[in-house]
Amino acid sequence: MPPTENTETIVLAIAAFLFAFALVSLVAWALKSFVLSGRSGASYVKGLERRLGVVETASVDGQRRLILIRRDNVQHLIMTGGPVDMLIETGIAGQKPLEQPVGDVMIARSDPRAASDYSKT
Repeated sequence: MPPTENTETIVLAIAAFLFAFALVSLVAWALKSFVLSGRSGASYVKGLERRLGVVETASVDGQRRLILIRRDNVQHLIMTGGPVDMLIETGIAGQKPLEQPVGDVMIARSDPRAASDYSKT
């Protein structure tokens, strides 16, 4: 049986390695999630509205794709994947953002009505 001091040192070294690995993993995840926004759309400025985005994609055939992109409420249709990427249509009016309601919505109440008597014909 090995001496107790060596066993404690090995266990402490393994625990320190696992802690360091977890810390590096956490920093890498935070960097990816909050700083490098990439395609996932995650960003540390979540409150700001994004100016650029992909609205919709459609596959034309095995190689080519139609992509509808949006920039500042103006949409552009492009085709990619062929011998040449091409702009098909530009200046498509985008959807307007939803506006706040003008006032409070009121639901009118009505008195209950008596049920119709269908037994009399």
